Amino acid sequence: MTMSTGGTGLWSSGLRFAGTDEAVAAAVRAEELGYASVWLPDVDGKGLFDRLSALLSATGRITVATGILNLWMNDPKTVAERYAELTAAHDGRLLLGIGVSHAPVVEGAGAGVYARPVARTAEFLDGLDAASPPVPAGKRLLAALGPRMLDLARERTAGAHSYLVTPEHTRAARAALGADRLLVPEVSVVAESDPGRAREIARAGLAFYLTLPNYVNNWLRSGFTEDDVAGGGSDRLVDELVAWGDDETIAARLQAFRDAGADQLAVQMWDGDTLASFRRGETQAGFPLADWERLAPLLNG
Repeated sequence: MTMSTGGTGLWSSGLRFAGTDEAVAAAVRAEELGYASVWLPDVDGKGLFDRLSALLSATGRITVATGILNLWMNDPKTVAERYAELTAAHDGRLLLGIGVSHAPVVEGAGAGVYARPVARTAEFLDGLDAASPPVPAGKRLLAALGPRMLDLARERTAGAHSYLVTPEHTRAARAALGADRLLVPEVSVVAESDPGRAREIARAGLAFYLTLPNYVNNWLRSGFTEDDVAGGGSDRLVDELVAWGDDETIAARLQAFRDAGADQLAVQMWDGDTLASFRRGETQAGFPLADWERLAPLLNG
């Protein structure tokens, strides 16, 4: 089985960091609602494949994807071994999104000096290729924002998983990848029509990412200014990176990514309760299930 194009996936930190029972129940609900895939992040590699196994075991159709597996925190030989086990047991429903992470995360964890990210990624892919059995190129994606990483994604993987980008970036990424590679952008959504409240929630979600040079540099390359990325982000930055508003407005914004060349979207829904719960270190409110359910007919129709 390979990942189908079209449809809508869900990107959720809760699938990785909430309790196992809560995460499994959320993945099952996502499948029941007709979503095509679920995406979960990785920070330190610990317990990642156990969580993937739990989600795959509880579901029967949906693709489970990493967005992304932190290559600094994982050994390619072990990754290949665990990938082979899980994909054999679950009809090939596991898709590995692989990424080079960020200097503050990597160096803060003592995993090494963050340098030569493109070369480091190529070395990790070499390790996956050399493993027995290898991870097939067609079952892995790269977290790719800049031109060199997009080139590597085209040459060595099935495509790219981008994050916090615009439709314009998606159009450029499609041109760089070519027509025969997967392109799955994450798109952040706030189901709120009041501009002040919507931007408040969006800024809470963006706060951490505004501290990471990889994202900030990509936004500057994309035409935003230093003023846009200062002080919690300008309204322009927030409105371009986060789809908010009524159902029709959100649907139109998501369609703009599809029109720009996205094969599938990994939608991350932010609400105030969910973001606040994670800041407090809680897991019980880690999933905006009401939004998943309410928007499912719109996104999966």
